[in-house]
Amino acid sequence: MQLYKHYKGNCIRASDRSLVVRSLSGRLACLLIVAVLLCALVALLYVRYQPDRIKQLCHRQKLSRMILENGWYESEQSQDGDFFKDLPASRSKEKITHFPKVYYRLENGLVHIMAEITLGKYQDQLLHLEKKLETGLYCELISKELKDSFVEYVLLYDTIANRISIDEVQAAGGSLRLMKNVYWEYDKLPHMLIAGGGKTYFILTIIEALLRTNAELYVLDPKNADLADLSTVMPEVYYRKEEITECIDRFYDGMMERSEAMKLMDSYKTGENYAYLGLPPHFLIFDEYVAFMEMLTIKENALVLNKLKQIVMLGRQAGYFLILACQRPDAKYLGDGIRDQFNFRVALGRMSELGYSMMFGEVDKDFFLKQIKGRGYVDTGTSVISEFYTPLVPKGHDFLRDIERLLQNRQDGQAACEAKAAGSS
Repeated sequence: MQLYKHYKGNCIRASDRSLVVRSLSGRLACLLIVAVLLCALVALLYVRYQPDRIKQLCHRQKLSRMILENGWYESEQSQDGDFFKDLPASRSKEKITHFPKVYYRLENGLVHIMAEITLGKYQDQLLHLEKKLETGLYCELISKELKDSFVEYVLLYDTIANRISIDEVQAAGGSLRLMKNVYWEYDKLPHMLIAGGGKTYFILTIIEALLRTNAELYVLDPKNADLADLSTVMPEVYYRKEEITECIDRFYDGMMERSEAMKLMDSYKTGENYAYLGLPPHFLIFDEYVAFMEMLTIKENALVLNKLKQIVMLGRQAGYFLILACQRPDAKYLGDGIRDQFNFRVALGRMSELGYSMMFGEVDKDFFLKQIKGRGYVDTGTSVISEFYTPLVPKGHDFLRDIERLLQNRQDGQAACEAKAAGSS
């Protein structure tokens, strides 16, 4: 007997009394789960590939809350009318009548915040937002400028992301690049002061970068430490007291001679500097300056201090620059306004409040400690103090070998030029 099945349809059961609800709820639950997963995926992708957009929203929200919570706005109370007009109003509602005009923009890693100045009663608060913005937005102020009816704050967002490696440190056109957005413009803002701990690698990085140019370097290390080792690969490196004093004298004399010689050159032009005449810059790199000054007698101290004062006052035009490094810039050895002539100042590592005040003067700035090697604070000559990270030095980097190679390449280049000049004559 041939058996076969005949489809009769869906069997009706007692549970089918709520079949529609059960069926739709199951499908809706599935759709809801899929929608939630898709939304979560989109949110994760947005956060992953658009982090700046999320950060902008957070910043704008914080700025709005700052104004509201500090009460920097005008408002009035309005009564909420009930359904029955003849009954007295039971609730009042705050209505904002004036909210300060504050504009936010994130561009090229810099946060621009502009606040309108209207001579109102909140003008002082809007004119001094530096500390609130730095701590609240976790940024570093790099400039503050008063424009037409507005004050603009420019802050560096994600400072550590602007750190560069030693290979990216370059000196060109009278400017030395130390971070993506930090330059020491020594032709305009001469002389550098370095204080704190961990400064040796930073100084060696500067030396290596300057040797890629035509700069002439003089290195002084009175403690006969790491910088003194450079004497095995380069000239003009001294660590003995008498040699250091003689080097300072020669550096000063060279500056004075060049200043006079420049005026006698045919291409000399009033207002132009050494670079305009094609002359190389000279750098006196003086490590452990305070330790050296403590070795001297009162008379020797006065003589050295006088020479250094003349260098920082007169060196810019002639192209003679001073890079001074010490643990703490004591006023005892940087008196008579010398410290004010160092336009580029870097404080590295851990320093006390007194040390920061010696370095940057009395400023309304909160200094925070982060356990990151090479971190500190910098004033590039604009009187604005911001977070700073020294260039990264890869593990195993041999400064002596690279400096020796750079000097050998320079000598080979000079020899080739002399040979070419002799051949053409």
